Amino acid sequence: MINITLPDGSVKHFEKGVTSMEIAQSISEGLARNVLSAEVNGVVWDASRPIYDDSTVKLLTWNDEKGKNTFWHSSAHLLAEALESLYPGIKFGIGPPIDTGFYYDVDLGDVSLSVNDLPAIEDKMLELAKEKNAYVRQEISKSDAIQYFEEKGDEYKLELLDGLEDGHITFYTQGNFTDLCRGPHIPDTGFIKAIKLTKVAGSYWKGDENRQTLTRIYGVSFPKQKELTEYLTMIEEAKKRDHRKLGAELDLFMFSEKVGAGLPIWLPKGTQLRERLQNYLRDEQEKRGYKMVVTPHIGGKELYVTSGHYAKYGADSFQPIHTPREGEEFLLKPMNCPHHCEIFAHKPKSYKELPLRIGEFGTVYRYEQSGELHGLSRVRGFTQDDAHIFCTQDQLKSEFLNVLDLTTTVLHKMGFNDFTAQISLRDPDNPDKYIGSDENWKAAESAIIEATLESGLKTTTVLGEAAFYGPKLDFMIKDALGRSWQLGTIQVDYNLPERFNLEYVGSDNKTHRPVMIHRAPFGSMERFISILIEHTAGKFPLWLTPDQIAILPISDRLNDYAKEVELKLSKHDIRGFIDDRTESIGKKIRDNELKRIPFMLIVGDKEAENGEVSIRRQGEGDLGSMKVEDFVILFNEALAKND
Repeated sequence: MINITLPDGSVKHFEKGVTSMEIAQSISEGLARNVLSAEVNGVVWDASRPIYDDSTVKLLTWNDEKGKNTFWHSSAHLLAEALESLYPGIKFGIGPPIDTGFYYDVDLGDVSLSVNDLPAIEDKMLELAKEKNAYVRQEISKSDAIQYFEEKGDEYKLELLDGLEDGHITFYTQGNFTDLCRGPHIPDTGFIKAIKLTKVAGSYWKGDENRQTLTRIYGVSFPKQKELTEYLTMIEEAKKRDHRKLGAELDLFMFSEKVGAGLPIWLPKGTQLRERLQNYLRDEQEKRGYKMVVTPHIGGKELYVTSGHYAKYGADSFQPIHTPREGEEFLLKPMNCPHHCEIFAHKPKSYKELPLRIGEFGTVYRYEQSGELHGLSRVRGFTQDDAHIFCTQDQLKSEFLNVLDLTTTVLHKMGFNDFTAQISLRDPDNPDKYIGSDENWKAAESAIIEATLESGLKTTTVLGEAAFYGPKLDFMIKDALGRSWQLGTIQVDYNLPERFNLEYVGSDNKTHRPVMIHRAPFGSMERFISILIEHTAGKFPLWLTPDQIAILPISDRLNDYAKEVELKLSKHDIRGFIDDRTESIGKKIRDNELKRIPFMLIVGDKEAENGEVSIRRQGEGDLGSMKVEDFVILFNEALAKND
């Protein structure tokens, strides 16, 4: 017999070789019908895979991210089976799950595939799904695996086999399709009830532009048709909220081919929005004892060699800037932290000066591949709301908790109330990805785990997502459409202080190494604003909106009265403009509705005579006429509600 520990701490006893599906059936048939896979001792397995030792088991359903990933991974295999049936001789690259479904990279030879072909492929997938074929795992020797794909003539799978060790290779088969895969998969194809293939694109084999060009087919699938219908509705809404579309309509930002791809230019209204966000965070930081600094956009190459950024990112970054002086090289700044380490080091420090909290809205540059650029959310030049806290070991937990409080305060202020925090730790199987000693890493990881436990914050833990110099806490928010985004990060770092030989004199008159906390509640201004635009559909909170009011005179003779109203309101810090175009009042209202102006103040002869304005609120319609002073009260009430 073996002991199986469930997530609630209960222990059940089973015979060796029990499967997760059998464990689910012992609890309830209803649960068993929904189990897609299982987490066994932290690793996701097929629900049909036997367990031979005492284990901790978590049963995964569609409501679990890892269960959903299993579902989409299996859907990619179903797509491949359909393609092989429809296009004999097709060759396969990789077919992983992604955040919003799955894709498969394929080589169709001389066949050209377009979106017009996708419905037929969907129909074939649904036909195969109804066969309820099991996903069968098979351990196979490397020689047999090579022979199988040599007979199929699939050079892509043969290349993937090159990097695998004998004894660690598995095949999965469902129906008439067999694939090289480590799994896991759902029990059978019958779980897949609804499918939508969404896009056809080109891709390079292994991401190398010098290799073969493959066809990438994207899709999404669900266990119920209703969920697919809801998803497609959400996609249509997302198109309306696309920050690139709304950014152009609201005159917030632009891009220029002459300036360069991935380098956003902020227009006046976007600059106002950005500066208000920065001013808000600057005020919150000042309350918490931060000191603002400004550092250059470039730095000597040696600075980033010392920090480790050059070794980790140098090949993928902008190339060094060579000056007329022989051997002198500079880099566009990829990170602010090395500059802040130099600020700490420029004068001797005493323990009495710690914690030292240095903040900067610092612009950094990274050479993202052109195919990865996407509006403001993926750019080559962006501004981080960066700060670095240098503290003693004894101060670490309280400083981390203070940063947690600041970050959650900022997220709530911006209307992001649905979020969890992800503790991102090292990948224990890939130590070469990181710098620093095991001792430092253990101390840093323990500090994050202890602080989050004390805070009561809802967290998940992920291996392999740490920064190269330390573990981090990433905030995963859900927007108005239920989409997940990573916003804001806090990182504990013992390594950069060591690499820069940072020291302070303690109360014992001996030198000590400070601990460093990296944090950015927004993450980057560009990406944050892209998410905020889509979350609010361009209807920003009143305090943040570039133009809070539009004054609409119904004719030119009322322009002078409109200017009087504008002047009165400006004295109450209510900002906006007069729409004095020679257009009908109806057209002015429609145009300003599209611009998401929170309040429209319409002035006619009656309003001018009575010292009033007629109020129209975005999303609410007409509120009637009132004195300008009464509108100020109404406005401030809305402002106090963070509307």
